[in-house]
Amino acid sequence: MAEAVLTVRPRDAHRDARRRRSLFSQITDFAAASGVGQKAGIALAATGLVLTVTVPSTGPMMATAETGTAGAAAVAPQPEVSAAAGAKIDFNRTSVATKGDPDGKLKQLLSAQSASTITRAASAGSLGAPLEHLVSASPFGFRVSPITGGAGEFHRGQDYAAECGTNVLAAASGTVTFSGWHPYGGGNRIVVDHGNGLETTYNHLSSSSVQVGQKVSRGDVIALSGTTGASTGCHLHFEVMVNGEVVDPTGWL
Repeated sequence: MAEAVLTVRPRDAHRDARRRRSLFSQITDFAAASGVGQKAGIALAATGLVLTVTVPSTGPMMATAETGTAGAAAVAPQPEVSAAAGAKIDFNRTSVATKGDPDGKLKQLLSAQSASTITRAASAGSLGAPLEHLVSASPFGFRVSPITGGAGEFHRGQDYAAECGTNVLAAASGTVTFSGWHPYGGGNRIVVDHGNGLETTYNHLSSSSVQVGQKVSRGDVIALSGTTGASTGCHLHFEVMVNGEVVDPTGWL
């Protein structure tokens, strides 16, 4: 009677190691073997899950034989991103004002509190320039009167040098509440109300292009500079008023 001979297949010593290797390692092996050098997507459907692996365009991916982890070959060194030791990062909403919304800071300030409670540090930069180029001619506060020569005159605003006919710009969005002749020296004058007690005024104008009740936006041309009223020459007298009282305009510009 012939004896049955059982042939034992030689054991593959590497089979178990291959089974233990991660799915990601197998994917990167495939990417390396395929010579993928640009972005490539490999999608696998496994129990309803789709896994996508993107190979960086800086170089091909290679899997190391020892660990089965993926590494990048010929990847250009990336520059370090650093900041100065004293750098400050401020995520306060009032500081996040962009060119796309130049009124953002002012709106945030005025919606949170009355203009009279806003500090100079908070108000700085919240108003736009009333002229394209600001050249200071006479500051806010006490001074020698350019008309009478007397000392101790209180100057209610900030004077900026400007040739007659220079465009005068709205410092922020608001509503025109006055446009006409000012009987106390301001000549042709415009007042814009920005809400919550904040107003700006523009004086000694040669002409006005707005009417009472009109809505204006920051940077709109509202008038032309001049020398009307109590004025010794062409310039713009610019005022900032908080609850009817004048304050130093430079604290808001």
